[in-house]
Amino acid sequence: MKMNVSDSSPTTETTKFLAKEKKALLLTSNSNHDFKQYNNDKLRFSSAPLLSLADGKKTEENPSSTNNVRRTAIFRQSLVTCAVLLLTAGVGCPIGYSAIFLPQVYNSSEPSIQMDIDMASWFTSIHSLASPVGAFVSGPLMERIGRRPTMMFSVIPLTVCWCLIALSQNHYYLLIGRFLGGFSTGLMGAPCQVWLAEIADPSIRGILIGLTLVTYSIGILFVYFLGSFLYWRYVAWASIVIPLIASIIMYFAPESPVWLTRHGQVERASAALNWLRASEEVGQKELQDLITRFEKEKEDTNTQNDSIWKTISKLATIKPLFIVNAFYVFQVFSGSYLVVFYAVDIIQDFGSETINSMTAAVYTALIRMLFCLMYCFLVLKMHRRPLTIMSTGGSGIAAGVLSIYLYTKIDQPKTQMDIFITAMCILFYLGFNTGLLTLPGIMTGELLPAKVRSQVAGSIFCMFSLVLFGTAKVFPYMKEFLKVHGVFAIFSASSFLCAFMCYWLLPETKTMTLGEIEDYFNEKNLLWSNRPNKEKEKNCKA
Repeated sequence: MKMNVSDSSPTTETTKFLAKEKKALLLTSNSNHDFKQYNNDKLRFSSAPLLSLADGKKTEENPSSTNNVRRTAIFRQSLVTCAVLLLTAGVGCPIGYSAIFLPQVYNSSEPSIQMDIDMASWFTSIHSLASPVGAFVSGPLMERIGRRPTMMFSVIPLTVCWCLIALSQNHYYLLIGRFLGGFSTGLMGAPCQVWLAEIADPSIRGILIGLTLVTYSIGILFVYFLGSFLYWRYVAWASIVIPLIASIIMYFAPESPVWLTRHGQVERASAALNWLRASEEVGQKELQDLITRFEKEKEDTNTQNDSIWKTISKLATIKPLFIVNAFYVFQVFSGSYLVVFYAVDIIQDFGSETINSMTAAVYTALIRMLFCLMYCFLVLKMHRRPLTIMSTGGSGIAAGVLSIYLYTKIDQPKTQMDIFITAMCILFYLGFNTGLLTLPGIMTGELLPAKVRSQVAGSIFCMFSLVLFGTAKVFPYMKEFLKVHGVFAIFSASSFLCAFMCYWLLPETKTMTLGEIEDYFNEKNLLWSNRPNKEKEKNCKA
């Protein structure tokens, strides 16, 4: 007897239908109706319950199973992050190289390598001049070929940099090598932070991005350590190892699912998300959210190749761009990098002439690395807004106290106690101000809209590098004209202005997906206190 269709099990038929339709929807469907049914599915990997396709009802999975999936996902994301961390350590090596190179070549036995003060300044600064070039190129390059290939490509000029320096027989090869090292640093910066933001779970996104600054400092320390007992050519050869290892690991890492989805490579995006999230169910839902947003974006613009300038001119893009760019400017004028560059000069202004420059450089890099590591764990435990306001406000207070103290000591004999108090003030200032070093990278990865994230991120790094280069060049003259107390007064004012801006404008993004952050900026609000869901958040907390 033939079985009638109506006799078949509804549950079995529903399961087969949903499984078939799910695959068709993700890979081939262009129906607006199919996409709209997922519009309100705000998936968070860290907290969203999974759906059972067998009965069409929402059911939470076994907590122990969910925790195992979560641990596996975090392990996988941390594993591929190691490639980026090695890469940032690799580009940190050229930053510290001039400190161990110059003392060895001032009185070198090779006449063609010997340097005077003028050539030494060019050897040091040309790295900073090249960084904006690499940053400017990185935006269109990572949008065209992808985030991962751009990072792998940045290893090539870095490797050539070290080969030229190690084999150089005159100043021209040294300068070309330094230029390529700076170009590689600029080329790598934006893709690393964008890629980490797009592959990481919201719960660990901040610490993964923040760790790049820690390994950057480790790269500087690595060169200082080798330079303390090796000849400068051998240090150059040894510095090639780290980026080469990074490129090998990066080869096996997945590309950003956001980039793959936006470029029509849905099957690769699906595979990447399934592996990164350690769950096909979670990965497919996140993929569906990416597809939905891209489809909505195309509906709003009526064309996939809409002008980037038209997109940037929209208020939803202007708001995050203003916050990120303003934070970078405040960061520079709050002295985040300037104090690191000139820490020895500042302390020596108080009569301490017994400080060994190499020892001071090592301690400065070590302190910076430890504070960066501390802030990575603070990013993991604290929300973005209170951490940012604490860091900027504390930096302003420490710099202000130091400025006032120095002003009261003008034309007075300097004592050991003065030197101790000054050093402690600088230590507290560095402790709070390190937050301004770690947070801009997180903001770049989180706040910028997906459509312009790659292009704009490179331009932001280019602008930042140019501003930093200009202020670093001008700082000695500022210090001469305003004296140290005037310089720290500027640092204090800039830190307080940054805290004021963050209090009113910076959204809390720690628990938000990148899609939810975009939704926030698309809302008709300017101040964080005016967000539409403010009352809803209060009720949830209650």
